[in-house]
Amino acid sequence: MTKIQMTTPLVEMDGDEMTRILWKLIKENLLEPYIDLKTEYYDLGLENRDKTDDQVTIDSANATIKYGVAVKCATITPNQARVEEYNLKKMYKSPNGTIRSILDGTVFRAPIMVKGIEPCVRNWEKPITLARHAYGDVYKNVEIKVPGAGKAELVFTAADGSEVRETIHEFDGAGILQGVHNTDKSIESFAKSCFEYALDSKMDLWFATKDTVSKTYDGHFREIFDSIYEKEYKAKFEETGIEYFYTLIDDAVARVMKSKGGFIWACKNYDGDVMSDMVSSAFGSLAMMTSVLVSPAGIYEYEAAHGTVQKHYYKYLKGEATSTNPVATIFAWTGALRKRGELDGISELCAFADKLEKATLTTIESGRMTGDLVLITSLENAQKLGTEEFILAIRDELDTMVG
Repeated sequence: MTKIQMTTPLVEMDGDEMTRILWKLIKENLLEPYIDLKTEYYDLGLENRDKTDDQVTIDSANATIKYGVAVKCATITPNQARVEEYNLKKMYKSPNGTIRSILDGTVFRAPIMVKGIEPCVRNWEKPITLARHAYGDVYKNVEIKVPGAGKAELVFTAADGSEVRETIHEFDGAGILQGVHNTDKSIESFAKSCFEYALDSKMDLWFATKDTVSKTYDGHFREIFDSIYEKEYKAKFEETGIEYFYTLIDDAVARVMKSKGGFIWACKNYDGDVMSDMVSSAFGSLAMMTSVLVSPAGIYEYEAAHGTVQKHYYKYLKGEATSTNPVATIFAWTGALRKRGELDGISELCAFADKLEKATLTTIESGRMTGDLVLITSLENAQKLGTEEFILAIRDELDTMVG
């Protein structure tokens, strides 16, 4: 069979642990037999990030700006235990946070719905798309362990030397401090990305923060959203027949649980991280979630929304059987390949991405699936397949579809 030819490479960001194993299996079995795969490869595995002092992460983000489309494997954000386990030079920040801040984009995440995997929330009939701000907050924070009594202050020194100073807390003993920030430019990009995505998908847009408590920080997010909506998008939303509204994050959670789905829920960075995991779990599995970072400049980075599946990796290293769900990682590849095909005018590449997704879902709907899905499926006589066995079952379906 003649392989599909690519003209522009994808930026390929390899990752860590069990998802790195999945990455290799997916390429060897589901991509390379069918596509003359062109990628610019960056190894974002933790060892190589440490070896390059994390420069490889920055380089991969800049390459994404150059080529326009990237696909990323799940990576480790190290805590102290990981620093010791991998003998790292330091506790590196989230590679996703670094990439997102460079690309200045918004992360859109939606559950992958498939027959036999019904949402835990019975009234959810349509996917709920999470729009997560992709810059700042705790992902770009500065932290201090307070050793003892003293005064903590928040100080801003302007370019002209003038200062704004606020007391945070007067400590009478040990404690902790955290400083976070954001920028108007990034918040404006977040807002515009959300409004544009809502118009393109013709879905209502909800935005939620906690401005009753964080009156300045969260309140500024709301002010920027409201201003841009009124000036640039209100008429377009009304013409399209969709709605934008703001609500508190706790009220949004209550509304979401009672909704039928089919809308976009925009959240600040950390809120979006947590709520996307909640939504994906409630729809079925963390491994059944698409995730794409979209920048205002029209740059796309596709990834799996879940972690590196550490427990399965340790089993794999011991030679024990694993049944790890690769669906989100497969859909990261199909999303990137489809977008590359759209941008380069390669219809065969777009069609292949569609077929691979259909082959993946058809395999599950036939009752062949990984262990996490067997536990929650409504299909009778579901068969639990091992990690590689499931990928090979998808390949059988794909071979039938591509002839």
